[in-house]
Amino acid sequence: MPEKPKIKCAPHSKESEMIVLGCMLTSVDGLNSASDRLVEGDFYYTEHRPIFAALYQAYKGEKPADIHLIAEELKRQGKLEEVGGVAYLMQLAQYAGVSVYVEEYAELVRDKSILRRMITAAQSIEKRALDEPKNVNEALDDAQALFFAISQSSNQSIGVLLRDMLSGLKADSGLPYLKELQERQQNYLEKGEAELAITGVPTHFYDLDVMINGLNNSNLIILAARPAMGKTALGLNIAENLCFKSNLAVGFFSLEMSADQLLHRMICSQSDVESEKILSGNLDGSDYQKIVSAVNVMQKHTMLIDDQPGLRINDLRARARRMKEVFDVRLIVIDYLQLLGGSNTYGNHENRQTEISEISRNLKHLARELDIPILCLAQLSRKVEERQGHRPIMSDLRESGSIEQDADVVMFLLRQEYYSPNAQPGMANLIVGKNRHGKTGEVSLVYRKEVAQFGNYSVAASTDEGSSAFSAFSPTAN
Repeated sequence: MPEKPKIKCAPHSKESEMIVLGCMLTSVDGLNSASDRLVEGDFYYTEHRPIFAALYQAYKGEKPADIHLIAEELKRQGKLEEVGGVAYLMQLAQYAGVSVYVEEYAELVRDKSILRRMITAAQSIEKRALDEPKNVNEALDDAQALFFAISQSSNQSIGVLLRDMLSGLKADSGLPYLKELQERQQNYLEKGEAELAITGVPTHFYDLDVMINGLNNSNLIILAARPAMGKTALGLNIAENLCFKSNLAVGFFSLEMSADQLLHRMICSQSDVESEKILSGNLDGSDYQKIVSAVNVMQKHTMLIDDQPGLRINDLRARARRMKEVFDVRLIVIDYLQLLGGSNTYGNHENRQTEISEISRNLKHLARELDIPILCLAQLSRKVEERQGHRPIMSDLRESGSIEQDADVVMFLLRQEYYSPNAQPGMANLIVGKNRHGKTGEVSLVYRKEVAQFGNYSVAASTDEGSSAFSAFSPTAN
């Protein structure tokens, strides 16, 4: 018996529409995000359109929006019963907890809407073509116009006018360019060159900050090294400096080490007590007090550690967005790139180069989307071991040349002591091999392996804080 033909239905996703509306009803960020991306006609279900329209009016009027306020507005319009009453609004609100990030579902609703418009346009074109119009060129032009209209509505932004940026209308600061320049000049005259030298977020490694101008928003920074060179320690030190010294929220994705292991390293670094002493419990009164002091300081700041192993790039992006939304993180550190998986669960592992290319490209997009710097650690190939002097170069980045292309800054960490115990003991070289917005070169750091801590080598250019930090590395300090 022949199978009955399946009835085709216009593309739609009721669950996505419910999640979007639920997020708009329960979150200001959800209201803003969905209102910027959707219009009333994007919703397939007729009961959802009046609800979105009421929410959108609240967004435009900068008014609060929750279940009861929207219910009252729909009641005033005589549409409350039409959409299912207060009970349905409460049901929508329950769907908000399902959403990792409302933007994803808003895009899905929008995509389904575009597909429905394409079907409608295609049906209109088919009907006209079957009527065999006399002027075929005119019919073809009308057909192109229909799809162009869909394309225009789905890509509303075509860029920013230069005059709008100069006038301040579309400037990030909200100020006219010349006004902003005057304020910058005034700040320079008041504070001096030294205080205003760094425009990005400082790492508190002074020579590095001068070279790369701090960690700048939207930048993807790669820190690469061979195993056991100390790249995790340096990445963690940078995260600690931003969190505990600059009082900024930081997110740390650890695909190699557990959260407990990272916490142990941070306590060693912040308390200046050796790892073996803490692990064995062989602490004197002074060591214990240092740890207590460090823990008390650390508890006052915000650092998130995600130690979920085997993360894929799509999972990481969703979690990073959540970190930004909830805690307003100002830096994300990823340890490390080669342990990330691509978006395709069933991908061909033999084509790892393509997968790494996808990952690095997505990390750059994420940095721009969240408008924060992303510091991603990476592994170098064994070619470094075979080279005289062991100095890393760009081609040593494992598995993909696209890392070099996508990154704004590429840094290599080298400790000659690792290869020869008598070669520059306690020293490290941080080589800036690429800097899209500035100069390249080499920075010297000091390294104390027992407390997993890097420090400034150049004392002369440091502040009093830097000098006291450096004293721990000095043979004459004790």
